[in-house]
Amino acid sequence: MVEVTLWGALAAAAEGNSKVEVEAKNIRELFKKLSERFPGLTPLMDRGIAVAIDGTIYRDTWSKELPAGAEIYLLPRLAGG
Repeated sequence: MVEVTLWGALAAAAEGNSKVEVEAKNIRELFKKLSERFPGLTPLMDRGIAVAIDGTIYRDTWSKELPAGAEIYLLPRLAGG
């Protein structure tokens, strides 16, 4: 079980939950379980979400394992130019 902090619009899409506990072994499984639990997150996930694990940001690294006790944040991807 890992505790995940949902940042910004992600928390609103998760029924106002800014922290959730999820049983997941990697990023792919985390996204799947969050999407099942909070369908409102799916469109945001489809646009792209950055995952920070203990301060390191992972993008498109779906097989990255989630260590027990890790600090995990999900952030909407920022667009700019």
